[in-house]
Amino acid sequence: MSDTYDAVVIGGGAGGGIVACVLAEAGQRVLLLERGKKMSYADVTQDHLRNHRLGKYGHNTGPELAGNPRVYIDPAGKRYVSTPIGPGYNNNAMVLGGGTLVYGAQAWRFMPQDFQMASIYGTPAGSSLADWPIGYEDLAPYYERAEWEIGVAGDGGLAGKHWNRRKGFPLPPLPDTPTRLLLRRAADSLGWSSMPLPLLINSQPYNGRAPCVQCGNCVGVACPSDGKNGTQNTVIPRALATGLCDLLTETQAERVDTDAQGKVIGVTFVSIRDGKVERRSVRCKRVILSAGAIESTRLLLNSASAIHRRGLGNESDHVGRHLQGHVYVGAHGVMDESVYTGRGPGASIVTTQFNHGNAGIIGGGLIADEFIKTPVIFFNGCFPPGARRWGLSAKKFMRDNYTRNVHVQGPVQEIPSPDSRVEIDGTVKDRFGIPVVKLSGTIHPETLVVGHFMRERAEQWLTAAGAKGVWGWSPDGLGLSAGQHQAGTARMGNDPKESVTDAWGRVHGHDNLYVADGSLHVTNGGFNPVLTIMALAYRVADGIVKG
Repeated sequence: MSDTYDAVVIGGGAGGGIVACVLAEAGQRVLLLERGKKMSYADVTQDHLRNHRLGKYGHNTGPELAGNPRVYIDPAGKRYVSTPIGPGYNNNAMVLGGGTLVYGAQAWRFMPQDFQMASIYGTPAGSSLADWPIGYEDLAPYYERAEWEIGVAGDGGLAGKHWNRRKGFPLPPLPDTPTRLLLRRAADSLGWSSMPLPLLINSQPYNGRAPCVQCGNCVGVACPSDGKNGTQNTVIPRALATGLCDLLTETQAERVDTDAQGKVIGVTFVSIRDGKVERRSVRCKRVILSAGAIESTRLLLNSASAIHRRGLGNESDHVGRHLQGHVYVGAHGVMDESVYTGRGPGASIVTTQFNHGNAGIIGGGLIADEFIKTPVIFFNGCFPPGARRWGLSAKKFMRDNYTRNVHVQGPVQEIPSPDSRVEIDGTVKDRFGIPVVKLSGTIHPETLVVGHFMRERAEQWLTAAGAKGVWGWSPDGLGLSAGQHQAGTARMGNDPKESVTDAWGRVHGHDNLYVADGSLHVTNGGFNPVLTIMALAYRVADGIVKG
């Protein structure tokens, strides 16, 4: 390690890994700090009850359950001090690669309308719905770069009907499945467009790594063939290969340091080495926060000083507000014959027919078939309303329906609220004595309207496919949305009074402090956001390199 760097990047996930790579390959000296461990497939347990898809009794990456609390205030005002698998924690994987090590890897571009929501729909009362300071065309070259450098499999021809694209995907779609064929016919009968899901998964060898082996355990666990593409196996190795990037894992950033004039000058971080807590500070020309919408906010707020008493970038009190995490809706149906092959990833077909253009609805969302589910996940979440979850009848339902169930779902376009937020709790600290976050607020009521509409479309699709006993779900009450698609807490914008960063991810009032993760999202789209996080990271890094 050095005592000085051109850049310190905090977080080695979807955004931070890309920023570190671009800067190092441009000749800059970079320190990449990752709070979690560096883990291989063998290190990430395959326990069906302890993973990042079903964490009933634990998870398989990080953070550790002890010493890493958060505070959650539920809609009734009840306060919880929660562990990473407790109520309201909203845990993301904390490991080198972040969520990209264990995600399902859906690779979506946001639609052009997603960047202009307020202009198209207006701003509902009580919401903070706003336009992005950039449009789809500004981000399109960086979407393309992410698709080709990280690796996406999909049908470029069909995708080109919905997005303006210069070229297709680098990899063809994964193989057809019985569910894809069934749902494609149903979509055609309804007059709906459909296509294979774009996935950050190798459908054939790519960039020296093997393809998907269709093991069926994509979400919540690591990939046995290393055919699932994340930053841990693509851009971070490239950054390290330059010799200009130093990587520290199991190292937590405590604060962004500033001088007496309030200028950012470095980072202080903490780790446990040989059983002892060690603190260290380095100096740098610039700092890039890529720790996710909750933890990047925590760093900004915990970096308060005599000059910046409310935290860095928080003069207008927008840091931590507008938190979004994606409400999911969908439906189940039972087919006459088995449609289950056990071959992953399972998610194979999608309709984006209803992402926009729905009368009386603000936005919309996608509907796709779901990833292969372990039996315990099916048991935990796929029984119809009123069905018993114990005894012979529960066993019979599992035997009769596990292989015949079709499950379609998707995230809906959330209407952001300024009162859904991340703050610093004044009393609870983590194992290093660093104040932790407090999460509070609810989704906006208009999000419920979107959810109900999309649930009905999911039920309609399954009914057209011939499913029996179709049952759907959507939220029927207001609660905080802050899940693994968390976004919005350091939103970009042209007006410092209404946003935290400018259009290039630079924090207002600071010429050398940047954000490059989902915190930047003004709205979070009706799509999984990881490809947008990656594209923005390429754009932020490109802006730094070009000055």
